[in-house]
Amino acid sequence: MFTGIVEELGEVVAIEDLGDAARFRLRGPVVTEDAKHGDSIAVNGVCLTVVDTADGEFTADVMAETLNRSSLGAVAPGSRVNLERPMALGGRLGGHLVQGHVDGTGTVVERTPAEHWELVKIALPAALSRYVVEKGSITVDGVSLTVVEAGDDYFTVSLIPTTLALTTLGIKKAGDPVNLEVDVLAKYVERLLGRGSDDLKDLDDIKEMDR
Repeated sequence: MFTGIVEELGEVVAIEDLGDAARFRLRGPVVTEDAKHGDSIAVNGVCLTVVDTADGEFTADVMAETLNRSSLGAVAPGSRVNLERPMALGGRLGGHLVQGHVDGTGTVVERTPAEHWELVKIALPAALSRYVVEKGSITVDGVSLTVVEAGDDYFTVSLIPTTLALTTLGIKKAGDPVNLEVDVLAKYVERLLGRGSDDLKDLDDIKEMDR
């Protein structure tokens, strides 16, 4: 599990094409200081497994499913990426509960700068919009953010100077893709409520048969 509080602005060093997958080599001195084989590191919000580490860099294998469902398929050597290690049990939960399992990609629509912050509008798939609510949480490229406005096919977020300076959201421009992970609790609630309705219907059917 992650919190969506980015620890480091890393860089893609190299990408090796493996046919139905790719091996990424990424630079991140902070997140690799205690990383070892088999550990997890979130890259732009995508949970990847560390293959090996050396000299402040780590490699990770990225399957076709991840390349197809996230914006990692569009990055190239030299691209900047947001990096975060998993949260430690007993530590502070600075953002919200983030799995590193991308639900889909959105697109930066426009940016409106203010004196000390910036409002960013992001388009998202209609299937995800029902999980996004005003003042709720959403993860954008691995960054835990609070939703300002939630529309049918978009949402807006306000970015503070720290986020603009220390994450890739400071350099994203209109038309750029971003990884989105909605609040997993909302998905569980939806599933449970749907299952509950089915259970009640089944119970009514059983009662009707007993009469």
